[in-house]
Amino acid sequence: MSASRNALLALVAAPLAGAGVTLSLAPFNLWPAGIAGCAVLAWLLCTCSAGQAALRGWGFGLGMFGSGVSWVYVSIHTYGYASPALAGGLTAAFCAGLALLLALFGWTYARFIRPLPGGMLLGFPLLWVLFEWLRSWLLTGFPWLYLGYAHVDTWIAGWAPIGGVFALSFIVAISGACLFLAWRSRQLVSITTYAVILATLWVGGAVLRPIEWVVRASERPLTVAIYQPNVPQEIKWNRRYYPEIIGQLKRASLPLLGNDILVWPEAAVPNYYQNAEGFIDGVAEQARVLDTTLVTGIPYRTADGRAYYNSIIATGSGSGVYHKQRLVPFGEYVPLEQMLRGLIAFFDLPMSDFTSGPNKQLPLQAGAFRVAPFICYEIVYPELVAWGARRADLMITISNDSWFGDSIGPLQHLQMAQMRALENGRYLIRGTNNGVSAIVDHRGQILARSERFVETSLTGEVEPMLGKTPFGTFGCKPVILGCFLGLVLMYVIYVGLWRDTD
Repeated sequence: MSASRNALLALVAAPLAGAGVTLSLAPFNLWPAGIAGCAVLAWLLCTCSAGQAALRGWGFGLGMFGSGVSWVYVSIHTYGYASPALAGGLTAAFCAGLALLLALFGWTYARFIRPLPGGMLLGFPLLWVLFEWLRSWLLTGFPWLYLGYAHVDTWIAGWAPIGGVFALSFIVAISGACLFLAWRSRQLVSITTYAVILATLWVGGAVLRPIEWVVRASERPLTVAIYQPNVPQEIKWNRRYYPEIIGQLKRASLPLLGNDILVWPEAAVPNYYQNAEGFIDGVAEQARVLDTTLVTGIPYRTADGRAYYNSIIATGSGSGVYHKQRLVPFGEYVPLEQMLRGLIAFFDLPMSDFTSGPNKQLPLQAGAFRVAPFICYEIVYPELVAWGARRADLMITISNDSWFGDSIGPLQHLQMAQMRALENGRYLIRGTNNGVSAIVDHRGQILARSERFVETSLTGEVEPMLGKTPFGTFGCKPVILGCFLGLVLMYVIYVGLWRDTD
C-alpha cells in the first residue's frame, strides 16, 4: 500500500476509532467498541514517526471528544444564548483542545515508549492510564470518557473495588493492544500468550465480582424519596417564578415526608439559603416531626457577602452544610473573569460567580448515619469521591443536568456515578432536576431510576455500609504509581539491554 493511501486510511481510521470509545459508554453501551478502538489506535501508532503519531492521536481525540462531549453545544447555544455558529465554534475548539492531549499521548508513545521492551504490549496501556489521570487534574480537570466506565457491568467490574476506573481502563487498553499484536503476529505461540493475558484479566475480574468488601451498618435499610421537579431551565432563575417553584417543592414533598431521607436536586431552591431560610425551616420542622432528613441543593452566601457557594444542606432530622469544591468553568465561575465577563451571554450564565468550597469538609448527618455529599460534576472525580466515601456510610449526589438537554451527557454522568458506588462499596442516592434520578447499590447496580423530563418522585431503600474497599482505602494512588514504575522499569531494562549490546 502506498504511503499516500496509508496516510488517507489513518486520517479516516483515527477519528472512527476514537468514536468507538463513545459507543462503548452510556447510552450505547457497546463496550467491545472501546476495545476495538484501542486496537485500531495501537495499529495506527505501531510504526509511524513521532510526528505522525501526534497527528493520528489528535485525530483519535477528535473522534472521541467530538462524539462524546459535543453535548456542551446545548448549554452554550440553548442556555448561553450563543448563535449556532458561535456555539458550534466554541464546542469544536473545546473538543480540538482536549484532543491535543491525545496528540501528546501519540507523540510520547512513539518517541519514548514504543521502542522499550514490551512497549507495545505494556507501554501502551500504562501510558494511556497516565494520560487519563492527567485529564483528571490538568487545568482543573475534565475526567470524562474514561475507557473503564464502559465496564461497570462486565466481568472486569470485579477489579473496580481494587483499582478503580483506572484499573479498568488499563485492562481495556491492554486488551486492545493484545488483539492488535495477535492479529499482527498470527503465530500460535504469540496468540496463545495474548489469550492467556486476556483470560487472566477478564476471568480474574469475574472471580472477584462476588466478593463483599463491605458490610451493612444497620439491621434495617433506610427508606429514601427523591423529588425530581423538572423545572425548566429557562424559568428557574427568573424571580417571577420563585413563589411557584417553592410552592411546587412543598406540595410535592409533603407526601414523601416520613421516609428516612428526602432529596431535592442541585439548587432546587433558586435563592440563597439566607433569603429562603423561612421556607426551608418550615419544611424542616415538618420533616423533623416525621424523623425525615431533608437534603437539598441551595446557593449559600457568607455573612459578609464576599463568598457565594453552590451548596447542599441537611436539615430536619439531619444536619450539615457542604460547599461544592470542584466548580465547572464558565458554568459556575468564569476564568479570566475581568477579560471575558460581558463579552457574550455565555459568560454571564445565572449563578456563574461561585466560590470553591474548602477541602476536607465533614460529611452530612442523616439521623445516625454519615452521608458523603457531592454536587453534579464532582461525582466524576475518583479521588475526591474516595476521600469523602471513606468517611461516610452512604453517598448522595445532586445535579441539574438540564443544562445539557436531551443529549447523551446526563446518561454518561449517571454511568460515572455508578462507578463511584462500585469503587467505594457505598450506596449512592442521585437526585436531579429533570433526570436521571437514581438509587444505586454498593455494587454499582441501579435499583431504581426515573424517566427524563418529567416531574416525578422516586422511592426506594439504601443500606448504610461499613468497611472500605481497597480502592476506598488507597484511592487512585497505587494504580497511578504502578503505571509510573512500570514505565521506569521498562526504561531501565531498555538501558541495560542497550549497554549489553554496545
